[in-house]
Amino acid sequence: MTFHLLLKVLPSMGILAEMSKAEAAGLWSGLLIILLGLLAFRVTWLRLKTSAEAETGTGSQFDLASQVLSNATEYIPVSVGALILVYHLELPVMAIHGLGAAFLAGRVVQAAGLSKPETPAIMFAGMALTFLAIFAAGGMLVLNALLPVVL
Repeated sequence: MTFHLLLKVLPSMGILAEMSKAEAAGLWSGLLIILLGLLAFRVTWLRLKTSAEAETGTGSQFDLASQVLSNATEYIPVSVGALILVYHLELPVMAIHGLGAAFLAGRVVQAAGLSKPETPAIMFAGMALTFLAIFAAGGMLVLNALLPVVL
């Protein structure tokens, strides 16, 4: 849902290409942080609504929301950190947008997949996008560090 809204808000790639690298890193980091806040709010709201305590393995709505939040909490800080570090590289702004979009889409798709355990392919697709972005960002950072030394 968040990703579709983003696509409607940004009608063309022109607005993305015109952003500075700092604005691009800020855009995607901000969206990831907002997503984490929304997921945390959902867990709190469900806890209050159902008077639920911490549950594990029950498959309840609260349990699934807690699992989604837990997974997001593992990957969103790494994603934001990677975006901040990649911002400092001499790369085109669209590289930052590509990473940011992959990080955000991966988290949203995985959250949707975890919320529907009967469709594990959705969860796997979200994790694959997240891992792709993590390895791409890590590769960019390592290559940037080693290439000046090798050349």
